[in-house]
Amino acid sequence: MEQKSMTALVSAFARAYHATNNDLKIFNDYLAKVILSEQEYNQIASSMSQGIKLFNPTFEGTEEEALRWIVDNQLSPSPLGRAAFAEKALENSVEMGVEQYLILAAGYDTFGYRQPSWAEKLQVFELEHPITLKDKLNRLGKACIEVPNNVHFIKSDFTKGDWDKNLLESSIFDKRKISFCSLLGISYYLPRENFESLLNKLSMLIPQGSIIIFDYPDEHTFTEQAGVRTKKQLALAGKANEKMLGSYSFSQLESLLSKNNFIISQHLTPNQITKKYFENYNRVTGGHKITAFDNVNYCLATK
Repeated sequence: MEQKSMTALVSAFARAYHATNNDLKIFNDYLAKVILSEQEYNQIASSMSQGIKLFNPTFEGTEEEALRWIVDNQLSPSPLGRAAFAEKALENSVEMGVEQYLILAAGYDTFGYRQPSWAEKLQVFELEHPITLKDKLNRLGKACIEVPNNVHFIKSDFTKGDWDKNLLESSIFDKRKISFCSLLGISYYLPRENFESLLNKLSMLIPQGSIIIFDYPDEHTFTEQAGVRTKKQLALAGKANEKMLGSYSFSQLESLLSKNNFIISQHLTPNQITKKYFENYNRVTGGHKITAFDNVNYCLATK
């Protein structure tokens, strides 16, 4: 993490492209394009469309058609599906008494700046690596996006063992309050022992009834049984110097969570994700279908 996360930037680009180019939206992150400069957005778009042969060697079409294919097939499924999953679960949890929202590895997440009325009583904590966090704050300032009083930034490096200290030093964070913790996009990049340590620390930080939500690669991710898109995604992450490291079977994940006082409340496989979040969009758009990403499952667990 010697520079801002390219994976986080590409994820923001995917959310921005989807919100800008579709009337019916799977997830409407209308601020994603605002925090990307126009030049940066265009550079990512150009780079992706020019790399179409990496993703689809037999593709024939225009540069814009190439970009649309890459976004819909490779870039958007995970950022859109998991964001829709997490924010709907958060809304339901707030109705049940959740008072704090912890976004671990927040990247360029924009929830805090487009928060709906039901979130106004939440205290929102964005935990992120200092370099990415500094870059995000600069972007928010340049875009004149106001940071609400209930949004707080916590410098965190999840590859190190002391990331929780900065959170505990915050005068706003309260260990007694029911919390909803987003770990989206984290499990891929941490060795299993680091991910377990993360779960253990969270378990000690939040009270009974709190929730964690995350996506994770299944046990076939690093094998020949992995889907074609997964293999290309691994290569793409590697080129960005953000190598993917973790994968889990359901039983391994269930055991890991149980060991750290969490019980799985909801679990979605790729087919279930497609049906739940993409089916209506695919019915309307026809030629631009999106399916859940290969080998990636979603999980919500309760302490």
